[in-house]
Amino acid sequence: MAVRVTINGEARDIDAPEDMPLLWALRQELGMTGTKFGCGIGMCGACTVHVDGQATRSCSLPIGSIGDREVSTIEALGETPVGQALQQAWLDEDVMQCGYCQAGQLMNATALLNSNPNPTEEEIENAMQGNICRCACYKRIHSAIAEVAKEGTANV
Repeated sequence: MAVRVTINGEARDIDAPEDMPLLWALRQELGMTGTKFGCGIGMCGACTVHVDGQATRSCSLPIGSIGDREVSTIEALGETPVGQALQQAWLDEDVMQCGYCQAGQLMNATALLNSNPNPTEEEIENAMQGNICRCACYKRIHSAIAEVAKEGTANV
């Protein structure tokens, strides 16, 4: 059965069961491999996408439950001023080591700055707590987010 989902501004028909997790629909059915599989139970954040602007774990979200809501993935992150600023800050702060978790980290950070353009250190810490980085790059991740907030890019 085909499920119609709007992803990165484009209506897409996915020929899959409605209970298929969005993560697998993105990766296997649409070939969008930027969103990563981590734990499969929504605890690590590697699979984070935006659903109507909210950071959402795609590994535990059935495609049939999305309805008319808009899904944005890491593939479209650079199309927004906040996404561009965060990507540059990630490079400037030399955030990545293995890079596996970074798509989810960036998606979560973008949702944070879109909803709160001037977060405190504590708010950054709390918002990013659900995203695991096995390389322990947390300090650099937080520095990159704080830098974008300080620059005011999220206020655009």
